[in-house]
Amino acid sequence: MKKVLEVRGLTKFHGRGCAHCIDSTGPEMDTNICAHCGSVVAAHDVSFDLHAGEILGIMGESGSGKSTVVKTLFFDDAPSAGESLFFHDECQWDLFNLNAAEQRWLRNHRFGMVYQNPHLGLNFNVSAGGNIAERLLMNDLSHYGEIRERARLLLSRTEVLPERMDESPRTFSGGMQQRVQIAKALATQPPLLFLDEVTTGLDLSVQARILDLILEIQQELGTAMVVVTHDLGVIRLLAGRTLVMKYGRVIESGLTDQILEDPQHAYTQRLVASAL
Repeated sequence: MKKVLEVRGLTKFHGRGCAHCIDSTGPEMDTNICAHCGSVVAAHDVSFDLHAGEILGIMGESGSGKSTVVKTLFFDDAPSAGESLFFHDECQWDLFNLNAAEQRWLRNHRFGMVYQNPHLGLNFNVSAGGNIAERLLMNDLSHYGEIRERARLLLSRTEVLPERMDESPRTFSGGMQQRVQIAKALATQPPLLFLDEVTTGLDLSVQARILDLILEIQQELGTAMVVVTHDLGVIRLLAGRTLVMKYGRVIESGLTDQILEDPQHAYTQRLVASAL
């Protein structure tokens, strides 16, 4: 399988940072806040590879640093250290050394993001179809009829009724808003998709349909995905490999089945036991 993403030593501080930040934070210290300068070590030394068609899960409690990882890779946040390479069509991008225009191009053409909060991923001032049209227009599709048909097909694909494509996402339920977000993210058929807690707050039946949709997309399009969640059920269903994070550090990584069936770290053992 072709490698899509390579991440090495990804680190993110919130605050000025000091010489003691790393030693005074982490799972052993039971905090990610530096006692010396008050900085938050949101993520430290996170490394992984992702291949075409693979789903990588990142799990942990709130504040573990899992969302920080995808936000830095999607350019919502700038990392403090580390490097990341993205590979596609025989090209290679050094993600953390791109200028703003290059970052914007990758976001619009090669990456997709589905946020926990649809307000971050959707424009609520335009219709559901308009959200998808915005993304298609960024990719040099300008024929009105063709854009409208593509938007209709994408919304149908994600179980949004075509007759609702001219409605504002404000009128939709949380599950419907997530499906519009997924349709928008898929508009360019991106080789890399980030999913940040996409089922949180949704009814179980809606969660199940969203997860089934994600698996269908992965199987049909071969899209590589990074799935961030605190829900072991989501990890078990979607992810082939998993990273477990606590206080900004990766404390365990490997095949998802191995981690869930035979967790090595005490924290992972507690997470798995609490879900039984």
